[in-house]
Amino acid sequence: MIVGITGSSGAGKSTVCKILETDYNMKILNADKMTKQLSQQGKPYLEDIVKLFGREILREDEELDRPKLADIIYHSNLKRELLNQCTFKHFRIALQEEIESILKKDEKAIIVIDAPLLFEAKLEEICDFVIAVIAKDKDLQIERIVQRDWITKEQATKRLQAQMPDEFYTSRSQYVIVNNGKIEDVEKQIKEMIEIIK
Repeated sequence: MIVGITGSSGAGKSTVCKILETDYNMKILNADKMTKQLSQQGKPYLEDIVKLFGREILREDEELDRPKLADIIYHSNLKRELLNQCTFKHFRIALQEEIESILKKDEKAIIVIDAPLLFEAKLEEICDFVIAVIAKDKDLQIERIVQRDWITKEQATKRLQAQMPDEFYTSRSQYVIVNNGKIEDVEKQIKEMIEIIK
């Protein structure tokens, strides 16, 4: 079984994934972490990004300057779309390899794909069902982004505004989990969801 988890930045997807991994023994594939690995020096993905945006997005050590790239794409819808399409191409290949590797070890494994751009990358096509994670408290969501990415509140707000609204995720998902910071509430929602799936 393959489960998709999506939602905007700071919605609390990582908390949900941690519970699914710890309490339900699901295998988590984090799109952001995998993409960071793909963008390391010498990797084809990084070479393609440089072709799109130029060598100014590299640090002195030739590694990707993530804050600089983020600043570029969050000020231009066109450049963000170009990066996304490049990312999707490389990520899909790596994702398929990871899934096959997990299933070779355990053919009954439940795999969770944690991907903010799950629908944009059309990854729902390989998922048995999709969970949308949202945070109705937008101030809390912005604070999560600030603490996680070490950016200003203004930068976090702009980043969130550039993403899809909650309705985009909830209308396309089979389940919705609201993460407003209370872990016991999230655990309860997950338990109820698991019972429905069973």
